[in-house]
Amino acid sequence: MTDLTDRTDHPDRTDQTDLEAELRRAVRGDVGFDVTSRALVTMDASNYRRVPLGVVAPRDADDVAAVLAVCRARGVPVVPRGGGTSIAGQATGTGVVLDFTRHMNRLISLDAEARTAVVQPGLVLDRLQEAAAPHGLRFGPDPATHSRCTLGGMIGNNSCGSHSVAWGTTADSVRELSVLTARGEPLRLGQEWAGAPDGLRELIDDQLARLRTGFPDLPRRISGYALDALLPEHHADVARSFCGSEGTLGVLTEAVVRLVEAPRARALAVLGYADEAAAAEAAAGLLPYGPLTVEGMAIDLVPDPAGLPRGAAWLFVETGGETPAEARAHADAVIRAADVLDARVVTDPAGQRALWRIREDAAGTATRMPDGSEAWPGWEDCAVPPARLGPYLRDFRALLTTHGLRGTPYGHFGDGCIHVRIDFDLLTDAGVARFRRFSEELAHLVVAHGGSLSGEHGDGLARSELLPTMYGPDMVALFERAKAVWDPDDLLNPGMLVRPAPLDADLRFAVLPREPVDVAFGYPADGGDFSAAVRRCVGVATCRTTIASGPAVMCPSFRATGDETHSTRGRARLLHEMLAGELVTDGWRSTEVRDALDLCLSCKGCRSDCPVGVDMATYKAEFLHHHYAGRRRPAAHYSLGRLPLWLRWVSRTRTAWLVNALAAVSPLARLGKRLAGVDRERGIPRLAGQTFSRWWERRRGTTTAPPDGELVILWPDTFTEHLAPSVGRSAVRVLEAAGLRVALPPTVHFTRPPIGDGITVALDPRSLLRGRGRVCCGLTYVSTGQLDRARAVLRRTLDLMEPVLETTAPVVVLEPSCAAALRTDLPELLPDDPRAARLAARVLTFAQTLERHAPHWTPPRLDRPAVGQTHCHQHAILGDTAERRLRAAAGLTGELSGGCCGLAGNFGFERGHAEVSRACAEEQLLPSLASAPTDAVILADGYSCRTQLEQLAGARGRHLAEVLAESLPEALPQPQPLPPGS
Repeated sequence: MTDLTDRTDHPDRTDQTDLEAELRRAVRGDVGFDVTSRALVTMDASNYRRVPLGVVAPRDADDVAAVLAVCRARGVPVVPRGGGTSIAGQATGTGVVLDFTRHMNRLISLDAEARTAVVQPGLVLDRLQEAAAPHGLRFGPDPATHSRCTLGGMIGNNSCGSHSVAWGTTADSVRELSVLTARGEPLRLGQEWAGAPDGLRELIDDQLARLRTGFPDLPRRISGYALDALLPEHHADVARSFCGSEGTLGVLTEAVVRLVEAPRARALAVLGYADEAAAAEAAAGLLPYGPLTVEGMAIDLVPDPAGLPRGAAWLFVETGGETPAEARAHADAVIRAADVLDARVVTDPAGQRALWRIREDAAGTATRMPDGSEAWPGWEDCAVPPARLGPYLRDFRALLTTHGLRGTPYGHFGDGCIHVRIDFDLLTDAGVARFRRFSEELAHLVVAHGGSLSGEHGDGLARSELLPTMYGPDMVALFERAKAVWDPDDLLNPGMLVRPAPLDADLRFAVLPREPVDVAFGYPADGGDFSAAVRRCVGVATCRTTIASGPAVMCPSFRATGDETHSTRGRARLLHEMLAGELVTDGWRSTEVRDALDLCLSCKGCRSDCPVGVDMATYKAEFLHHHYAGRRRPAAHYSLGRLPLWLRWVSRTRTAWLVNALAAVSPLARLGKRLAGVDRERGIPRLAGQTFSRWWERRRGTTTAPPDGELVILWPDTFTEHLAPSVGRSAVRVLEAAGLRVALPPTVHFTRPPIGDGITVALDPRSLLRGRGRVCCGLTYVSTGQLDRARAVLRRTLDLMEPVLETTAPVVVLEPSCAAALRTDLPELLPDDPRAARLAARVLTFAQTLERHAPHWTPPRLDRPAVGQTHCHQHAILGDTAERRLRAAAGLTGELSGGCCGLAGNFGFERGHAEVSRACAEEQLLPSLASAPTDAVILADGYSCRTQLEQLAGARGRHLAEVLAESLPEALPQPQPLPPGS
């Protein structure tokens, strides 16, 4: 096992002090030469990794010019970077990286009449679409990464997206470009040679015949330089020829782009086929019907085909019209023309979004094969003429089989462009050698079908070496001459398109440890390998979405800060560099990784919303466990991390009243918060005068449930037990009203199983009492990285729960975060204890219990609107389908918001987190209250969510159990006194 705690390998570093100092003097933007700034941009979404000297976030074109001047004088390469979602490696570099997303990210103007917009390179595509939508306009190209890719990156790659059959590539949507050459010359690129650098026209005029015959004629030809755009018959369009140059010719500072009229109505025809080849062969025949999209994917990439028509592969054909009826008629015409197994038309926007989400997530879901093994980009977007797609796919499949590889093609079938992730072995020399052989043979296959090595994502490090296969050596030599005209010093993104590095160099996995890293969690989905878990992040950057939509949660800290450091991808990059040991050299002791993880709320949103299932909450707990091993921890880890322990002591000593009284004295409260590491802005929650368990003991023998009702075990979590016992009392009322028999887990552990049902215990004289205790999910220990304590607590819990596990009773957990901990953290921390998996499988939420074990019970009708927020752990781990159905049955109308409340257990209480905690709440939760009807019920099943509502909005949120219990008829039986001696 590899130990990262005492790493001593410190690689030699180039002295960057003078360069950094000069850049700081020259620019007004941000200059980052620190470990974190550099680590964040070592990779994009490709297989490649290159370590830069530093990062500059320029404020304007003058800053860009200053950076170019400094770097030119020192011979330091410059790499422009957008959202970092490039899949070929062109957004990585060894010099200075220009990050345009931080400052140069504005929409400067939008002219609806002229249908144009002026944008800066760091503007995210979705922000442009939002601004254009009120005018009935949109930007045509829309890659699957539209929520985080930038216009500059799209121009650099000549990006396309699913609507390219209707609106073409980014080059088709560009009117004028403002660029700076490597030597600092500002140019305004356009048609008729506008902005052409000296010497370019002469070069092209000398090569007209070659340019007219040397480029394949297909809609998705992205590879190489678009020098044919400079032909007279193409209006010598310098701006168009600049698109797809991958930052090698000049640095974009501003763009004038064309907008198109968006259809007023859309319909989505989903066509089912027997296999992907049949779907591919049908795609070209649908183009005469003027569709907006013709997208294809196979069943391998569909986790749940429910809602899709019958088949093993599908085409998603979107149609438009002035009215819904017209859009539907166009979709029906497509279906009539298609030879399909089955088809359906979806006209409601919500249903369309759900289907498109499946397609857009494919870039991530494709990184795991159906058996869980890894798959990688590299041959992500080859394109052939659409009519050749079916034969090409058959040959492609055969080539995969020859090399013993697997992949699942999907993508833009209407344009002949295929995306695929392949299960290359990029960790061993033999695997990398096979990667090279396959790449060389596939390049020849693509060319044999009249195709392009890249149909969307560019050549970068992945394909530039193979351009001679597609274009021949003479055309590649012409590319080199064109590059020299624009950038005679080879300053801009060297090694891309011309004079490339080998395609198997700089692979990002080469630096990772070959031996497994010693870790606490089991990582069952990654074979117990922490490195494999970190490799899950391929950089598609769904976590960098700046506006949450629908029920999505990930990544609240990035949306609150706008800082890549605090995105799931940013944290994964730092963990990758920690394992690599080149930039981050102190392993688990790294302060850079610790600081990046500090603002992770452990919301687990990435576990569900990340298309590859990155689980940063688990990685954070793992890191904290090692980081603080044998060292003093932050005060909050002792106060909040061991909260169950302190609250049990308060309960045993009956001193809740005293704690509440002391907390009400302001000077004492301030002192206590300071000592406990709690933020001074936070109020100290009041403890319940009577714990839930004590209430339960006092009502012993009193129940409204039939004695033969089905048994359920109600979990007395720490929050319900000590802080919100009314939730537990309400749950008991509702569960018993539904005919269920409620019991609590045992509090004594016997060396041999007791007789009886495991709940109402009859002592067996052969059984010896081992100890008393309370069950606990270990949540607070896990979230603070106290994993040894968490495992001890969970083992004791399993000991106590053994009698329950001998029954078939479900375990009802009212607090979503505790239920999620039992479902996932428990079996992953104790993978070798079979009891852990058995208990995890028993855990149900309150609503799930009623739905599965009291299906005939009808809840009381409330007929009121409901607002609030679905708990982030509920969304990520447990799902809320049962809760939605229960609310609907009770007449609670309206949707709960997504996102995270921002308190997130201990996070929002810890010193220094108040600002981010509030920002998270202000994103969705608090606005949902502000716009709620006056009679709305405020629902919040999580104690953290209710506390956040109370402390930030003065509003009382309630658990669904409380709301239902209040509407039940009064129960007739009354509590009985405790038996003597109790």
